[in-house]
Amino acid sequence: MKILFLLPVLLLAGNSAVSGGASSTGILLVANKGDQSLGIIDPQSGEQVATVSEGGTTGHEVVASPDGRTAYVPIYGNSGVGKPGTDGNNMAVINIASRKVIGNVDFGHGVRPHCPMFGPKDGMLYVTTELDKAVAVIDPKTLKIVGSVPTGQPESHMLAISPDGKYGYTANVGPGTVSVLDMENRKTITVIPVAKTVQRIAVSPDGKMVFTSDQAQPRLAVIDTATKQVKNWVELPGPGYGTAATPDGKWLVVAVSTGNKVAIVDLHAMKVAHTVDVPAAPQEVVIRPDGQMAYVSCDASKKVAAIRVSDWSVQKLINAGPGVDGMAWAVR
Repeated sequence: MKILFLLPVLLLAGNSAVSGGASSTGILLVANKGDQSLGIIDPQSGEQVATVSEGGTTGHEVVASPDGRTAYVPIYGNSGVGKPGTDGNNMAVINIASRKVIGNVDFGHGVRPHCPMFGPKDGMLYVTTELDKAVAVIDPKTLKIVGSVPTGQPESHMLAISPDGKYGYTANVGPGTVSVLDMENRKTITVIPVAKTVQRIAVSPDGKMVFTSDQAQPRLAVIDTATKQVKNWVELPGPGYGTAATPDGKWLVVAVSTGNKVAIVDLHAMKVAHTVDVPAAPQEVVIRPDGQMAYVSCDASKKVAAIRVSDWSVQKLINAGPGVDGMAWAVR
């Protein structure tokens, strides 16, 4: 196991674009698929300052615990969604301060666990389990699976949870649908047809809109959470991938993987207002909690693009590991 001790103890919180309050100081956690490691990036210096071997093949996504002590990396397997390959059956639990794997969640069989998220109200850890057509509910204190939420669809790849914690939304890649979940009662409310194939998912800060990208056409689906239907389509410069909204709800940042661009959608006008060139294969987007910076992982180039929101310019390119994909912001 490769472990580098290069930083002082940091307190981390949250899991993605809106975690931990409006802080401008913090670090990025990144899932480096190419070397099966958790990378720790100092966004100020623009350096990956430590890596921790996950001990499994391969983690695609990461989340940090609200108390800032622990990172969770589901071990998905050696392939992509819907493709032949190994079926991961566990999740590595990493102590951030010591840079060590300190625990493991065993799903008991191959489930291809993928997207982890903490419930904003209940403190439970939710992880998509594609082959079970479900979202596993895990008690982070005991590392025990305490329940599941069925999605009713295969390939439930990514998960977004409403700000009030009541609803979950999964992007079901192959079926091209979004499942709407009752997180409190742990059941499927409905399944929304979207496109032939979809990828990634995000929810607006006010919980009124959900976003997922059509993979057959260069367009973004905007789902009205009240009616549970696609309300708008936004034309993109290429098929979209990861998305994240700014905390003020004005902008949606969309990674356009095949075009090596990031599209900035004006959520009032419902159209692309800006595009930003980034390195090859942009994947996931994280917005700094103060809303001033967007970070985009660029898989094929081992880079994370740091984009200044005020003028949508690339402030710096940060070196990461091979196959950098999932990210989480962690406040100090």
